[in-house]
Amino acid sequence: MNELLEKTLLDLEKTKNDFWNLDRNCANFLNLLIKLKNAKNVLEIGTSNGYSGLWILEALDSTKGTLTTIEFWEKRQRVARNNFNLCFPSAKIEPKIGSALVVLEDLAIEVANKKREKFDFVFIDASKKEYLDYFKLIDNMLEPQGFVVADNILSHKDRVQNYIDYLYNHKNYQSQILDIGQGMMFSIKKS
Repeated sequence: MNELLEKTLLDLEKTKNDFWNLDRNCANFLNLLIKLKNAKNVLEIGTSNGYSGLWILEALDSTKGTLTTIEFWEKRQRVARNNFNLCFPSAKIEPKIGSALVVLEDLAIEVANKKREKFDFVFIDASKKEYLDYFKLIDNMLEPQGFVVADNILSHKDRVQNYIDYLYNHKNYQSQILDIGQGMMFSIKKS
């Protein structure tokens, strides 16, 4: 990790409680998964100030991939874009602003009409009560053997229980909850 990226990440970690960022262990885990998967087309739902996005971009720098990231709040997306441009000025990033459900519906139409490639890795860290709704839109946009990682699975279990139950019982996905950070659920699409 280069010095500028490390400094930026440390600065952002000081604002963790204001922006609900991942903890460093979880962000590193995401980074490792993207590299292990050799992911080329990553979707992030919940950009915030770009902390997790920077970890994703560091991995995509190795895999030569693209990040599409969705944030509801324009001010947060602007902060994230500044952080992305500072640390990864030549990265392939597609920031989207608006309701994640609306943006996902638009992306799903693009994928269905072959105007956009399917994603091979998705990270969910936005409105907890909408996780299952996100997933139902993501499912058809995810490549076979694609990964879905969702944060706050243990800290907000009451709000995401329907997502947990749905994924654990989905015949086309294998899932596991990991007790790291606020709890992460890792799922792989079988086919």
